[in-house]
Amino acid sequence: MPVVHRFDPPERFVAGTVGEPGQRTFFLQAREGARLVSVSLEKQQVQALAERIDELLDELMQAAGDDVLIPAIAPRDLTDTQPLEQPIEEEFRAGTMTLSWDGADERVVIEVFPFTEAAVVSPEQLQEDLEDLLEPEPDEIFLVRLTAAAARSFVERSLSVIGAGRPDCPFCGEPIDPDGHLCVRANGFRRRDP
Repeated sequence: MPVVHRFDPPERFVAGTVGEPGQRTFFLQAREGARLVSVSLEKQQVQALAERIDELLDELMQAAGDDVLIPAIAPRDLTDTQPLEQPIEEEFRAGTMTLSWDGADERVVIEVFPFTEAAVVSPEQLQEDLEDLLEPEPDEIFLVRLTAAAARSFVERSLSVIGAGRPDCPFCGEPIDPDGHLCVRANGFRRRDP
């Protein structure tokens, strides 16, 4: 039976980073009282989670009408700009994530499962029996249940954290390091901040 790090609801649930732009490590972090859980993940996973939560809330706003109170934007009183809490001890590296809506409790439900090599499937493995591709039960699960307002606040902070990295090159869209980068749109010439 897996260890479930359950926060229903957390006092704080945020995405944050450690390190300098270009070398940052991303974390999801939840706190309830003295209990603190941090899970590392990729920048693209944070972005995908934030965008999907935002889409889910927008869909619920349209479908539910006046039945469920879903804020269109993050409430100002829930804005969280504080750094990640210390100590940051990674429970596991995120792999698969699921997102759902619990209509009975009016909560956004986020489940994060550890990364496993079994989740990486090669084209050759697709030809094998499906039973061989089933992932084993995970050792741990990070489960967070948020109100719609807290979920909007998570989205706002996540997009801010993602945007605080290296600026994108206006020509090729790739990140610009402090010493510039080789821009494919400039025939290999080194570009600096615009």
